Amino acid sequence: MDRDSHSEDTLSTMVLENIKNKLIRAFRATAESRGEHEDCSVDRSQQANEELRRAQIDGALTWLRSELMEMRSQDLQLAQTLLGLSSEIQRLRRESFGAVDAEGDDQQ
Repeated sequence: MDRDSHSEDTLSTMVLENIKNKLIRAFRATAESRGEHEDCSVDRSQQANEELRRAQIDGALTWLRSELMEMRSQDLQLAQTLLGLSSEIQRLRRESFGAVDAEGDDQQ
């Protein structure tokens, strides 16, 4: 893995962790505001719901990471294909111009 992809991986991880933490805080704040005046059994239920949400967030972030890695892999493959096509186009142009030059020399 080259330095740019490692930097992108690190940046992607940091962004996803930031989103995860914001979501967890938002769910926690919502649960706390709803649960301030309720009994312990309801508090436990909310705590279980929060843990479930956290697990779902973790799962979603894991899925996003895998999708981003797959997209990066596809981007690299496309870049290699485009570079190959560009090289082939340049080669064909050189051959074409060489053939035109040869025809011009034959006519003189």
